[in-house]
Amino acid sequence: MRSLLFVPGDSERKLEKGFGSGADVVIVDLEDSVAGANKGPARATAAHFISSQKRRTGSAVYVRVNDLSTGLTDDDLAALVPVKPDGIMLPKSNGGQDVQQLAAKLRVHEAESGLPDGGIKILPIITETAAGVLAAASYAGTSARLAGLTWGAEDLSAAIGARAARDENGRYTDVFRLARTMTILAAGAAEVAAIDTVFPDFRDMAGFEKECREAERDGFTGKMAIHPAQVPVINAAFTPSAEAVERSQAIVDAFAAAGNPGVVGIDGKMYDRPHLRLAERLLARARAAGSSA
Repeated sequence: MRSLLFVPGDSERKLEKGFGSGADVVIVDLEDSVAGANKGPARATAAHFISSQKRRTGSAVYVRVNDLSTGLTDDDLAALVPVKPDGIMLPKSNGGQDVQQLAAKLRVHEAESGLPDGGIKILPIITETAAGVLAAASYAGTSARLAGLTWGAEDLSAAIGARAARDENGRYTDVFRLARTMTILAAGAAEVAAIDTVFPDFRDMAGFEKECREAERDGFTGKMAIHPAQVPVINAAFTPSAEAVERSQAIVDAFAAAGNPGVVGIDGKMYDRPHLRLAERLLARARAAGSSA
């Protein structure tokens, strides 16, 4: 998952654009972008559109349901599980127990819809509440459905009373840098993908490109988008370059040729096991993106 594009579930026009965006994942949103009075119609619109479009696009389809505290999650799942989404995005997740609760609900809805057990994945947003940030370490081993971890700043701002998530230079303030960092570390501990949050100003493409590069540098493997124009920028930033793929393949080949020792030398430079692990991860990302050495 490199690019994950949010699309309001109650707009057929925006759904059409989203499914044609080239995003790796289209996130059909039933939460923040849909007004309370329109939740029911949005479920019907989203379900109809997914069932008619899913086989016509190369994008995976996730549905952002309403969070577990709203009492709306079961209705969302009842309407959308039958159309076989690839995954469910869980907002305002407060810890691994919320993933387990959603997994149990999915098991029931999959059975009722005649779908294979465990086929629908889960991608929780883990930093939208203070409790969620503090529970970041609790996701490891929670469920085989866990596809990755992602984070959000806007809801966390509201939860803690922060007037802004960024300073006058556009950089995240300390609390939000902590939330971002905890997401990367929690994903590493759980051995799943770390997905960076949205960049709200879709007109600032220079700032967006910079944030994508920084996210990839720091260990994120993908980023969420709020506008189709952001998708190609994300895909470019999170697709390993040909040079990086070639270098990583050389490291892997050198270790294999030497019988997998602790250290190898390539062109006068020493590489140890952490370099090998990093090379293997980059090659896996390259394969997932459709590129290779």
